[in-house]
Amino acid sequence: MRIVIAGGHGQIALRLERLLAARGDEVTGIIRRPEQGDDLREAGAEPALLDLESASVEEVAAVLRGADAAVFAAGAGPGSGAARKDTVDKSAAVLFADAAVRAGVRRFVIVSSMGADLGHEGDEIFDVYLRAKGEADAYVSGLDALEWTILRPGALTDDAGKGLVRLEAHTGRGPIPRDDVAAVLAELLDTPATAGLTLELVSGATPVSVAVKSVAGN
Repeated sequence: MRIVIAGGHGQIALRLERLLAARGDEVTGIIRRPEQGDDLREAGAEPALLDLESASVEEVAAVLRGADAAVFAAGAGPGSGAARKDTVDKSAAVLFADAAVRAGVRRFVIVSSMGADLGHEGDEIFDVYLRAKGEADAYVSGLDALEWTILRPGALTDDAGKGLVRLEAHTGRGPIPRDDVAAVLAELLDTPATAGLTLELVSGATPVSVAVKSVAGN
């Protein structure tokens, strides 16, 4: 498959790029800074330089054309303010989804967050983040032209992945290594029967492939 990943230099995205490249997929990662390109090439991905906070739908669609799937894994990051939660976590996700529709890319996976809710209340940065993620999820899930899956991981850690997860509509809160998030994303891309599902993800006792097949009804 040819897969385009928004937020291509993110910690989950780099892990996903390595997994996809290792299994023979053609991977393009969208990055904002040229100096990030070498890290993507080392991971086996081709960098595409584009700022999702200022790019047009057509510019993003040009990168997406010919892809089999798109993954939104961009995020403003923990050090960013409320304004960038809106421009990256929400608006860039909306832009990427619109561009996928324009480019004719149907399979679309978005990395959201546990607790994402467009009706979430509060004025702290994390409240704004959860609201922005919820608004992005609501927008993507309303696009009939996309075969979307929304993945909401729990608290992300840098622990080594164990390949054992709990993946359900509602898991309750818990930690999850970024390695295992990437592994689940790779499996979701191979499992179109998960389209239309919003899934929570934490560490558990079920192998990744079994967990994904289970939610897909296989």
